[in-house]
Amino acid sequence: MISDHKSLTLRIRRPFFLKNPNRSGHQRDQRFLLKNLVLHFRPRTVPERTLKFTLSWGLGGTALVLVFLLAATGVMLRFVYIPVPDQAYESIQNLQHEIRFGQLIRNIHHWSGNVLVLVSFLHLLRIFFSGAFHPPRQLNWVIGICLFVLILMSNFTGYLLPWDQLAFWAITICTGMVEYIPGIGLWLQKMMRGGAEINPATLANGYPRSDNPVST
Repeated sequence: MISDHKSLTLRIRRPFFLKNPNRSGHQRDQRFLLKNLVLHFRPRTVPERTLKFTLSWGLGGTALVLVFLLAATGVMLRFVYIPVPDQAYESIQNLQHEIRFGQLIRNIHHWSGNVLVLVSFLHLLRIFFSGAFHPPRQLNWVIGICLFVLILMSNFTGYLLPWDQLAFWAITICTGMVEYIPGIGLWLQKMMRGGAEINPATLANGYPRSDNPVST
């Protein structure tokens, strides 16, 4: 059991801490965390056959572009959106009908988020079926799964922020499904809702900020 634990620990540490075979003595034992982490994701040389576009169809690059689009449009939307229950929907309507190019920016943000989920899922499938998660890139697979979960959670908050009927029923159904998770279901549901029922604290959870009011 102890050897299995050591083996697992070694597999996790290996991508981060690689020894340089060209060094000797004490220098060979030195770890260069940042350097080896970068080389783990982007090695200096790769086999030419792995550079074919058809192996990935540009899914990773597409996901990165979508993340930048979401970040840029999200920053612009922050200037108009008001994260208060009785003003959130009104601010969205103001954005779409009163702000120049507001509807365009919101649509870009909306569709970028939806397409990002699809692209990320397809990229995850490609990695799995091509066996690209095998050592020494197993850490990439774990990081990719975590990023995919974060993408899903971010998309979930996107439905919540307009605070309209779609947002209300989306959060109701999703948090209702969470309740059935064994052991932590009820606790997780209350944490997501900010209480036993959907309330202004739910909106505050979806748009966290230090000055976010939680009362109407």
